[in-house]
Amino acid sequence: MKNNKEKTPQAVQPGQVNNSSSLDEIKKARTRAAVSVFINLTLAFGKGIAGVLAGSSALLGDAINSATDVIASAAAYMGLWLAGRRHASFPYGLYKAETIATLVTSIAIILAGYEIGRRALLGPGTMPDVKLALPVALASLVVSFSFGFYQLRMGRRLHSPALVADARDYLADGMSTGVVVISLIGAYFGLNLDRWAAGAVALFVFWSGGQLLWRALRDLMDEAIDRDAEREIIGLVMSHPRVGKVEQCLSRTAGGRFIVDLDVVLRTHSHELAHRIAHSLEHEICRQFPRVVMARIKTHSRQPEHIRRLTPVKEPGSREGSLQTTLPRRPGS
Repeated sequence: MKNNKEKTPQAVQPGQVNNSSSLDEIKKARTRAAVSVFINLTLAFGKGIAGVLAGSSALLGDAINSATDVIASAAAYMGLWLAGRRHASFPYGLYKAETIATLVTSIAIILAGYEIGRRALLGPGTMPDVKLALPVALASLVVSFSFGFYQLRMGRRLHSPALVADARDYLADGMSTGVVVISLIGAYFGLNLDRWAAGAVALFVFWSGGQLLWRALRDLMDEAIDRDAEREIIGLVMSHPRVGKVEQCLSRTAGGRFIVDLDVVLRTHSHELAHRIAHSLEHEICRQFPRVVMARIKTHSRQPEHIRRLTPVKEPGSREGSLQTTLPRRPGS
């Protein structure tokens, strides 16, 4: 006997995270975070020595910023390491470990901004040694912008908020170093701009840290995914011929990944068919939207507007009732 049941692709089971591609992305991001730690150590060490020897408060403040970036990059690495782990106590995954790493990064950046601003206000207003400080500042500028743009591109490709946060930190570091370079060029022509440059660096750092802090807090408070992506997911579900309506779509972000829950009305009263359709749609959502690591669909059957009642009769032509009566369905029946 031929089996007429349609074959559906293996679906994501309820509570099961679709993380094969996500774990691979996390592993690649973790490697880049480790490289970032090494580069920040080199920048902090070089600018720190040059700032002390050259007597430049701006360059020394920039070195403090890079030293804080070491902590931030290490936090990003640890967050990515935790995000790639699995644990039975965390059925939704540990993806928000990346968000916690971003939060730690933002706090470290804000503290660096405070220290740089304090040095700008209270530090000595001496003329720095331009011949020593300028080559180090220029080299740091090139490295910060080059690696920052590279890290930003890879972070977006791997959907890693920790890498994106690290990249923005590098770009902010590059902008602050650019201000230091301008102040050193001014010092070469006899203008003492070192303290003002240090103050400008502090403002750059504060702004960057505040942006990262706000982004991390939104993720921790379960911000919904963007409306365009949500509409595309609903459109995919509605394209199924058995789907009558999507009643509700709830979503949240988790470390740059998405978790989606939908209430769907199906044109069927078969629980087995509804179960297979839901699992097939869950699988398709995760396949077409790589950032979705978990999709859960709750199915409902559409109730008819009227109820048809059949009344048996004793014999043909009997006066006892009609064969069929149509009654309006009462709410809740």
